[in-house]
Amino acid sequence: MTLDTIEHAMAALTEADPDIARAYPLVGAPAPRQRDPGFATFFSTIVSQQISTEAARAIMSRVKALLPELNAKAVMDIEEQALRDAGLSWRKVEYAKGLAEAELAGTFSADGLELLSDGEAIAAITQLRGFGRWSAEIYLMFSLQRADIFPADDLALRVALGRLKKLEDKPTPKQARQLIEHWAPWRSVGSLFLWHYYRGEPL
Repeated sequence: MTLDTIEHAMAALTEADPDIARAYPLVGAPAPRQRDPGFATFFSTIVSQQISTEAARAIMSRVKALLPELNAKAVMDIEEQALRDAGLSWRKVEYAKGLAEAELAGTFSADGLELLSDGEAIAAITQLRGFGRWSAEIYLMFSLQRADIFPADDLALRVALGRLKKLEDKPTPKQARQLIEHWAPWRSVGSLFLWHYYRGEPL
């Protein structure tokens, strides 16, 4: 999504939600976020789970030195120990091999996700070991640039939504989805705004 798209969506969201209309002038529009689509991003997602950004970056640097062409065949062909030596845990090696196997077998297609609906793409991603709904929704938002995704399992999103709505506590994922139903068809931009608000909420 471009900045123009985000600003257009934010105008619609301010019309739809008085709390956004109140907060928007205070923190401004969120910046666009984009990641490349494809197999390499799924591999990188596995690497980055439950570790710091810096650690993930270091591991990916070692992986790319091993595999200049980071694709399913290369991951399938490389020895498991080599991936372990690069810094992946044995569980993540298992997930990476499973991802590569599914891609090569045709039971999963990273490139083919663009042809699927949001629900179909999320279902396809979450059938992979190591990928939950949050990972799938983040991929749809940032790699496929889908406009109406709300990753309700994200803690920062729910904390920000609770603050925006002046609730006593953060909502549950189910409550959060209900609270922002009227943000459709721009729930991805609403999510970007909540992350932006979480970091820049005025005192």
